[in-house]
Amino acid sequence: MTTMAATSRTSSATSVEAQPRLGLRERKKLKTRVAIRRATYRLIAEQGYDATTVEQIAEAAEVSPSTVFRYFAAKEDIVLTDEYDLLMEAELRNRPADEPPLESLRFVVTEALTAFLATEEEELCQRTRLMVEVPAIRARMSETMSDTAKVLAQVLADRSGRGAADLEVRVFIAAVLGALREVTLYWGEHDQKGDLIAMINRAMDTLEGGLTL
Repeated sequence: MTTMAATSRTSSATSVEAQPRLGLRERKKLKTRVAIRRATYRLIAEQGYDATTVEQIAEAAEVSPSTVFRYFAAKEDIVLTDEYDLLMEAELRNRPADEPPLESLRFVVTEALTAFLATEEEELCQRTRLMVEVPAIRARMSETMSDTAKVLAQVLADRSGRGAADLEVRVFIAAVLGALREVTLYWGEHDQKGDLIAMINRAMDTLEGGLTL
């Protein structure tokens, strides 16, 4: 997911070495992706987003520009993409079958965020600032969230016996992801002040309460 990480049970997946289920080739790919992303954040911190080119990123990550584009379709994707959608999908599938879907998502998201803040808070803060400051990243975020929505919709559809394309499933996922997007932007707009986990829970409470004000 574009703004989250692995749960406390999978938070060690932020390092290449902590992925025992991955084969050698997959670990190498992950290592390259992480190197590209870290080089990108370092360059952006030094010279700004607009001044940072894919060629500079490639040089800093010790890969070719074509390799960068093989892993990331656009520069915005380097900032937004992480390795955790599949991990969060697995974690969601592991939740009790009779647990309300919103509670399952609340657990997965808050546990994920807790782990991310504990291990990569600086990257999360920088990513959030860029979401607020760079229109191209904010626009791309909406596009990439549709991919996350498809993954989560399939999990919830499998659990409920509905189709992933059912209107109710799509609306449910859209509401949750939309709430998470707005919390993330709100936190970024306020200089990352305040308890992000508490804000996520407030958003979930609002959804659970039927969107009343």
